[in-house]
Amino acid sequence: MPAHVKIYTRQWCGYCTAAERLLKDKGVAFENIDCTGDREKRQWLAEVTGRTTVPQIFIDGQAIGGYDDMRALERSGELDKLLAGSAGLAGIAQSSSGSGSSSSGRDDL
Repeated sequence: MPAHVKIYTRQWCGYCTAAERLLKDKGVAFENIDCTGDREKRQWLAEVTGRTTVPQIFIDGQAIGGYDDMRALERSGELDKLLAGSAGLAGIAQSSSGSGSSSSGRDDL
């Protein structure tokens, strides 16, 4: 079963658009949650991810980070494993050393 993908975005965010485009180009269905002007949703997102930037992308409930993080997963071939469904998450979690706190590739909420 394909993974459930959620992407938290805001209007006028170039990195959000790039993340959406990457997913669309791969033929991935995703739920887009617009956080523009929604302080409660943005606060929750910051608490859950530890980041105050968008986009924030979740695959099967696991935060994978922003556009740069997803692009790195794509380049390494790991994104397809995640998108294949829950079975891909175990291998990614073990091989990932964390995504750090860099803000490049994301816009501040």
